[in-house]
Amino acid sequence: TEPHRDDQPRPDEFKPPPECPVFEPSWEEFRDPFAFINKIRPIAEKTGICKVRPPPGWQPPFACDVDRLHFVPRIQRLNELEAQTRVKLNFLDQIAKFWDLQGCALKIPHVERKILDLYKLNKLVADEGGFDIVCQDRRWTKIALQMGFAPGKAVGSHLRGHYERILYPYNLFQNGANLLVSLTHSVDTKEHKLQDPAQRQPVQTPDTCPSARRAKRMKYEVGITNSCLKLHPLYYEFCFNTAFSKENDLVPKKEIPIPMKPEPVEFKEPIIEADKSKSRYKKVIPPVDLVVCLVCGSGGDEDRLLLCDGCDDSYHTFCLIPPLHDVPKGDWRCPKCLAQECNKPHEAFGFEQAYRDYSLRAFGQMADAFKSDYFNMPVHMVPTELVEKEFWRLVGAIEEDVTVEYGADIASKEFGSGFPIPNGKFKVSPADEKYLKCGWNLNNLAMMNPSVLTHVTADICGMTLPWLYVGMCFSSFCWHIEDHWSYSINYLHWGEPKTWYGAPGFAAEQLEEVMRKLAPELFESQPDLLHQLVTIMNPNTLMAHGVPIYRTNQCAGEFVITFPRAYHSGFNQGFNFAEAVNFCTVDWMPLGRQCVDHYRMLHRYNVFSHDEMVCNMASKAETLNVVLASAVHKDMVVMIQEEKELREKMKKMGVLNCKEAKYDHLQDDERQCAKCRTTCYLSAVTCPCSPGVLVCLYHISDLCSCPVSNYTLNYRYTLDHLFPMMNAVQQRAELYDDWASRVTETLEAKLEKKKGLPVFRSLLAESESKLFPDNDLLRRLRLVTQDAEKCSSVAQQLLNGKRQTRYRCGSGKSRSQLTVEELSSFVRQLYNLSCSLPQAPMLKELLNRIEDFQQHSEKVLADEVPSVAEIQSLLDVSFDFDVDLPELPRLRVRLEQARWLEGVQQASAQPATLTLETMRRLIDQGVGLAPHPSVEKAMARLQEQLTMSEHWEDKASSLLKARPPHSIETLSAAAEKASGIPAYLPNCLLLKDTIRKAQEWLQEAEELQATGCIPLVDRLSDMVLRGQAIQVHLEPLDRLESLMVEVQKWKESAATTFLPKDSTLTLLEVLCPRCEAGSVGSPKRKAKKGKESPKSNKKKTPRLNTLSDVEKALSETKDSTSAMATLEELRVREMEAFSNLRAANESKLLPTADCMDLRVCFCQKAPMGAMLQCELCRDAFHSVCVRDPSDSHETQPWLCPQCQRSEKPSLSQVLSLLTSLRHTGVRLPEGDALHYLVERTVNWQQRAQEMTQACNLPELEERPGTPPTLTRWVSGSDNTHNNTQFWGLMFLIQAPCLSQELEELMVEGLLLQVSLPEVQSLYHVLLDRASSQHSDICISPSQEDVRETVIGEKKAKRHLEREGLDAERRGKDKKHCHKRQKMNKKNPQRRSASTSSSPRSDFSQSDDSDEEMAVCPAERCQLPEGDEVNWVQCDGSCNQWFHQVCVGVTAEMAEKEDYICVTCTLNDGHMRK
Repeated sequence: TEPHRDDQPRPDEFKPPPECPVFEPSWEEFRDPFAFINKIRPIAEKTGICKVRPPPGWQPPFACDVDRLHFVPRIQRLNELEAQTRVKLNFLDQIAKFWDLQGCALKIPHVERKILDLYKLNKLVADEGGFDIVCQDRRWTKIALQMGFAPGKAVGSHLRGHYERILYPYNLFQNGANLLVSLTHSVDTKEHKLQDPAQRQPVQTPDTCPSARRAKRMKYEVGITNSCLKLHPLYYEFCFNTAFSKENDLVPKKEIPIPMKPEPVEFKEPIIEADKSKSRYKKVIPPVDLVVCLVCGSGGDEDRLLLCDGCDDSYHTFCLIPPLHDVPKGDWRCPKCLAQECNKPHEAFGFEQAYRDYSLRAFGQMADAFKSDYFNMPVHMVPTELVEKEFWRLVGAIEEDVTVEYGADIASKEFGSGFPIPNGKFKVSPADEKYLKCGWNLNNLAMMNPSVLTHVTADICGMTLPWLYVGMCFSSFCWHIEDHWSYSINYLHWGEPKTWYGAPGFAAEQLEEVMRKLAPELFESQPDLLHQLVTIMNPNTLMAHGVPIYRTNQCAGEFVITFPRAYHSGFNQGFNFAEAVNFCTVDWMPLGRQCVDHYRMLHRYNVFSHDEMVCNMASKAETLNVVLASAVHKDMVVMIQEEKELREKMKKMGVLNCKEAKYDHLQDDERQCAKCRTTCYLSAVTCPCSPGVLVCLYHISDLCSCPVSNYTLNYRYTLDHLFPMMNAVQQRAELYDDWASRVTETLEAKLEKKKGLPVFRSLLAESESKLFPDNDLLRRLRLVTQDAEKCSSVAQQLLNGKRQTRYRCGSGKSRSQLTVEELSSFVRQLYNLSCSLPQAPMLKELLNRIEDFQQHSEKVLADEVPSVAEIQSLLDVSFDFDVDLPELPRLRVRLEQARWLEGVQQASAQPATLTLETMRRLIDQGVGLAPHPSVEKAMARLQEQLTMSEHWEDKASSLLKARPPHSIETLSAAAEKASGIPAYLPNCLLLKDTIRKAQEWLQEAEELQATGCIPLVDRLSDMVLRGQAIQVHLEPLDRLESLMVEVQKWKESAATTFLPKDSTLTLLEVLCPRCEAGSVGSPKRKAKKGKESPKSNKKKTPRLNTLSDVEKALSETKDSTSAMATLEELRVREMEAFSNLRAANESKLLPTADCMDLRVCFCQKAPMGAMLQCELCRDAFHSVCVRDPSDSHETQPWLCPQCQRSEKPSLSQVLSLLTSLRHTGVRLPEGDALHYLVERTVNWQQRAQEMTQACNLPELEERPGTPPTLTRWVSGSDNTHNNTQFWGLMFLIQAPCLSQELEELMVEGLLLQVSLPEVQSLYHVLLDRASSQHSDICISPSQEDVRETVIGEKKAKRHLEREGLDAERRGKDKKHCHKRQKMNKKNPQRRSASTSSSPRSDFSQSDDSDEEMAVCPAERCQLPEGDEVNWVQCDGSCNQWFHQVCVGVTAEMAEKEDYICVTCTLNDGHMRK
């Protein structure tokens, strides 16, 4: 053998097949081997082989007698084992033999540094149509590519040359072209260079020993040189000229009979240029005239006559085709002998026995030495994978010849089994006695009751008796199936592993077909090649052709079981010891009969008679269990039917002689069919002409040539005997048959014929109730039912399960969750079940939905920017799937990404709401997301946008906070750049807003300057405040600020001029005409409330009731003219108000029933002591309350503190203030009021001058005087009515058209807030006249001398409400008084008191009346307005209604006391009680 070479991995390196199942039974399962084998059979028979590891502790002792065991091993040349390699070797043998017989040594050439595969080259050329077709169509390049050579190197021409020199002559010879032909034309006699004798190798004598033949072959395979076989060119020329016609068709020639005709054919002598010293003849032709050339018939040229080493025929060297120019060295065969040698049939291949007899120890030493030398390492360190790859490399290598030895098929009967047996030579210890009867002891297994081989009477060595196997590294067992397709079980007692390969039983015919296809030449010579255990084929090759192959490594102490018709092969990893036996179970019986039929076709002998075994069991029907009885019955039905048909056919052929023959008493080889070698039992046919020869009923025609009528039918049983035997078995099995048939039908039902789970349960229940044996069928039924139950339960859980309700472990994955692949496998399992489950289609639909979900998920996940709704909908759908979906985590991650992207997109779509905080939050969220291109792009954009936004925010903030402020141009340029950022930037927006405000402010300033009108101070102030709030440099602002400073200074100056110290009044309040007039100490009377009457249809200007209204009205005027008009209206109202106030105050100071009820002055007490009366409002004040001692000699008219509002500067001071205001160029309400005050003062002066001239009054000038002081309050006890009378001073100038005007002029002069000498003069004039005309006269108001008061010409409707007064409060009979609420009338007119009457005397009118006409008959009605105006009715004779404010009555007085007006008091003489 060659040393191991550390080759690099090759593309064709062996790839191990998948592992077969490995079972590890429990002690309970291990107790019954047949039950366990039946249990695992549904799984293991799918792979053909399986491995069983016994429970730990099961270690039987090794009982073989090691010292006595000796054996002669078989020799195995590894590369002859493989079928395809052996075909190649046989072909090379033929080629070598062809050239060897012609005296030429074959040297296999190299092409591209590789040995040329002549077999493959020959086969490819033949497949393409032959040499001529390949040459004609120029297919040599294609041939080179098919052989694996690289293109473009002109390899095709080299291949053509090698084929033409080596293979083409051989193929011509094989196709029948005869080299001995009649020459119809002269041969070309031009010179040919003879072969150099030194190049021709001497032909060695073939050795009869096959090993010598192999050594000879290796001689030309090893040490190959590049020199190729050289043949004479004439040989090819002759082949082409004689074997082919002009049309290149193959023309076979007839052989010329010997001897040939006597006249010789003349040839020209060829010129021989060889070295004469080397030109010696192999044999010297004896000088006998009878020795002639068989071609030309001439005996001349004796020195050129060659004598054949095979038949001693003579030929001239120049008569041969091709002619020989030199005498060949070594043996030479003529063409006739060459044909005989090459056409000999191949010998059947078989293992040779070694010559040495080994003991177990010697064989082990040889085996270990071989392995350690080969791998160059200790045997136990060589990996099994390395040994396996090296084995298959050697098997397929032509150039490497490794030979090993295998001690196989050693009979245990002779040397003892490895297991202990009862009464054996091996003494078993008490602890190991359990192994004597153990079912897994191979001596017991084959003959246990469940094995049908117990009914075979003969001991069948290797089947019922174990065989021993002693292996070494690379020793192998070839592809085979067990005899009669039985089970086998192999136990490795000790040693290195045994590597197994197996194919399931259903693939047996496929494997045979592949081997026939790949090595047809081997099967032509040996049809039953696979039964000879001499042929192996690489599992990778078989797998490449679709044959399922499985492997395992059997270690010491492990069993390997092969199943019926399962092909298996393997090799040993090293020195080991194994034991094997066959066994057959009930389920094997149909296969056993099928095997016999198969053997008959192959003409292969039987190990035992199947029919004999069946009949033996039938004869003991009463002892069979129901399962075996049923199997026997089924087999007998087939057997008897077949036998009946054959006997009937035989009768029709004419065989009439019959006799009984007890074939069971004969040996098997004495009753074999002469044709098919089947062991006959039921019947056979014999003929007297051939004693001892018999044939089965299938081959009657092959017996002899005698007439059929001479034949005799020899039978063991008549049909009449067979039927009762079958019926006995049937009766035994009938309890079981029906159940078994139903079970079989149920288990083997396909598609829609499958039964439901309840049917399986009922069959199981029936088997239990009828106590059927626990056989394979029942176990299979139970297993299928259990599987169906489990599958149904799991399927229902899968259908019911919801993802959100499952229990999850910490990882979030359900404990019992299946993957999609497992679910798919589970669905396939459901459909592969023999049982029909209702959940299967639902689970299939669920699986389809899951697959759709996965496809949709992959599509969604592939989208760059998926929809959130789409991903969420997928996740929602996934909650219905109780399956581990690998897409879910990716979808969840993608959902977070999509939500984030959607948030980014939504935020970007609304720049107005995209704040910096939003961008930072989105970036923070994006950092935590799984990486994805879309996320990274969005993050980059967002980060860039945030950076830019922060930059412009900071810049905008700094621009706005700059001191001094930037110009509007600078800010506008920055705002323009920042406007392009799609985000909400508060500072940038504030910058834009600031710019907008600045632009609006500047535009407003320009418009103000462009109009040329005098601006209002409020507008200027507002503009200044707004301009100061704008963070922009505004040029007009400085000018406006200085202007406002001037205005403020003016206001301060005016306030200093007009306002007294600590005054509570404002400047505007002092300068404007008064909005209202009132007195604190007015008398109060009983009042009745009335609601303000609805306004008349006449349009009126809004009333200026308060200072704020006046200020607002002045601010809203467009120019000074409008302001003057507003102030003029206010003046009129002021005059009217003071006129009414004066009248009211004067009326309340008239004598009353009880003067002590009168309340005057600020202190609101009764008049007492020295009193002062205001010349403006005509109200009375205690001198001590209002008089300052420093003012006692004041010559000016005395005014109460309420009427004395200002310091009343001189007109010159006022004019100076007005002039300074005009210089500022600003309008303000105080300025308008001052302007109006000056105009009013000037206007008053003119009127006073005119009045003086018209009434011939002395020139008004300032002169000293005394204030109008009320001298005293006088009390008289002698007065009958106890009245207290008030003596006041009243200016009542009786001169027509003078008194009223002078009084009004005087009042207006007092109202002016300017100190005028004319006012004092007018006052003294009036005072002097009053003193001269009315001295010491009590002034009492009467209808005749009171000034007329025009109340109004137009009456308004008033709404009255009547309320009865409580009679008990009155205490006397008087007229009912009614409280009414009246609405104020807008345009009152004054009327005479004499004509006044009750505004409404009809008190019965409904309250629903809209309004009533009512006027106040007071002399100086103040025309009060408001939501509620209080009225009071006179309880005297007039019954007129008066305004409470006009007659000085309070609401409390009106409720508690009677009121009698002044007129009724004087006329009716009523006094207040």
